[in-house]
Amino acid sequence: MSETVVLPTHPLRPRGNSFIVPLLVVPFLLYNLVVFLFFGGNPVNWGAGLFAIPMPSGMPWAVTAGDLLLVVGIIMLFVEVLKSTGTSRNSIIEHMLSMVLFVVFLIEFLLVGAASSSVFFLLMVMSLIDVVAGFTVSITSASRDVSMS
Repeated sequence: MSETVVLPTHPLRPRGNSFIVPLLVVPFLLYNLVVFLFFGGNPVNWGAGLFAIPMPSGMPWAVTAGDLLLVVGIIMLFVEVLKSTGTSRNSIIEHMLSMVLFVVFLIEFLLVGAASSSVFFLLMVMSLIDVVAGFTVSITSASRDVSMS
């Protein structure tokens, strides 16, 4: 009795158009641009209300700049998790760049006063989830690509 490993005859290719740059760099750059250009380095201004939406309960729902940036981050995180299912060389490079982005988030959070806000912390946590989920999903999907008969 012998086991045979079937390998694909073509090299692994990325599915569709794949970006090499982690998408969570967008909220990272937006945070830094807004906090330094518009808020003067003061992270407290992320809590300032932008607009209010009247709710059926009669109470208004106040939306802040930080809320909007966190929604952008959540959307980018969702797309990153979807992109992590690829098993190409590009996805490995992207996982490494996601790890570098998390380290940059962490260093800025610890050392830069303008990054000491809950908004930046939650963006940093999203970056950590991107790194962990990316490697986990890639390892799981790569193990399914190997077939033995």
